Amino acid sequence: MHSTTPPTLPWYREVSGTQWKSFLAAWIGYVLDGFDFVLITLVLTEISDDFGLSTVQAASLISGAFITRWLGGAVLGALGDRYGRKFSMILSILLYSLGTFACGFAWNYQSLFAARLAIGMGMAGEYSASATYVMESWPTKLRSRASGFLISGFSVGSVLAAQVYNWVVPSLGWRWMFYIGLIPIAIALWMRRALPEAEEWTETVADKGAEPNPFRPLFVTRGRTVVNAVLVVLATVSLFLVFTPGGAGMVPVLSVVAGLALVAFAVQLGGKRSWVLYLSMIVTLFFAFLYSWPIQALLPTYLKTELGYTTGQVTDVLYFAGFGTMAGCWTAGFLGDRIGAKKAYALTLLASLAFVYPVFAVHNNLLLLGILLFLLQATSFGISGLLPRYIGGHFPTESRGAALGFTYNVGALGGAVAPVLGAHLASGMDLGRALAVLTFAGTVIVVLLVGFDVPARLNRLTDPDAERDHLAVPPATERSEAAPTTAVG
Repeated sequence: MHSTTPPTLPWYREVSGTQWKSFLAAWIGYVLDGFDFVLITLVLTEISDDFGLSTVQAASLISGAFITRWLGGAVLGALGDRYGRKFSMILSILLYSLGTFACGFAWNYQSLFAARLAIGMGMAGEYSASATYVMESWPTKLRSRASGFLISGFSVGSVLAAQVYNWVVPSLGWRWMFYIGLIPIAIALWMRRALPEAEEWTETVADKGAEPNPFRPLFVTRGRTVVNAVLVVLATVSLFLVFTPGGAGMVPVLSVVAGLALVAFAVQLGGKRSWVLYLSMIVTLFFAFLYSWPIQALLPTYLKTELGYTTGQVTDVLYFAGFGTMAGCWTAGFLGDRIGAKKAYALTLLASLAFVYPVFAVHNNLLLLGILLFLLQATSFGISGLLPRYIGGHFPTESRGAALGFTYNVGALGGAVAPVLGAHLASGMDLGRALAVLTFAGTVIVVLLVGFDVPARLNRLTDPDAERDHLAVPPATERSEAAPTTAVG
């Protein structure tokens, strides 16, 4: 008697046609997300010239999209938990598309900033909805690949934006870059008709008739409802003032007010068992943005102002950076599935430290600068393609959308701090050195937090029985479809 097992399939054949279709739709949405988001960094100098903006005002336009992200990520994530990942994804795309289109009609700093707030809310929801949609649709053992491949779409969008910038802005002006923002609406309408729902969400929530409400802890009593409504206003207004000239002289106080309000939400959403997890995850993600976004936000400005590069040269450099990030995302997916998302993330980030200072030491060699940026972005920003897999594994399906959306986008405030902090540091040193310092310091902190598994270790203090990795547990449909070993006599 002997045992026979089916031949091992190549990994890409383990993903069904429907699952590939789901991935492609979410990936296209993320390409457009990346396109829309980096537009502001590409045309920042043109907008500053038209509206007469200071360096800090210009940097705050980048930060503006981060101010409402925490709210958009939480609300749209919660809608995804209750009504489905597809619904949340489509709603998010519509919101950021309309916000981007509105930027083209801005008549001053204030109107442009308001449109950026809408973009921030939509993009926050797009991140959590697309990430949960794809990972909950793909086979369990391939979910790091799903995460990394998906996030690579952002880099494709940034490269595409750089090329369109080169074609459009010199002849038509910066406003036409934003008018293109209507295109994603057609994609969203196609998604609504053509896509299935995420399998794991369907099995865990829809098929059981569950109606999860991750926000329930915020509204258990009338008093708590009122207090939390006030906290929403306090957090939003405080962040608005922090990242605009209106808060000049009050930034430390306003930052504390916003921080305490967001901590209060994290504690309530996490509850007695998971509040430490929520807080530690936010801290980890804050520094993840702080190391990655100085370069993402201010690289075009650095290239134009300090190195004196032309529009065409800036585009060439951004190609290297964008393709490096894409390569890093793809590599991260394979590496994460092979050795684990946490280990892959920490080790690759550690390797990225070798490229941070050399990037800003190159001045007159575009090819060498491009190669170094490719390597830095692949090992630094690219490896963050594992973040959806890393974060999502800490939370169950029923609350994953809201939890991922809230923690990721509160942590994303590090991305709002990064360009403003970089601009302030540049007042005492050159911009290149300021970007290098922020990137290096933030990377070291994230390596320690992820490498030593700090969020999960702290979570076990309040929840000793916590599942170590929710996304590593296969859904019932996947378990039932697994081919059993057959005994043959």
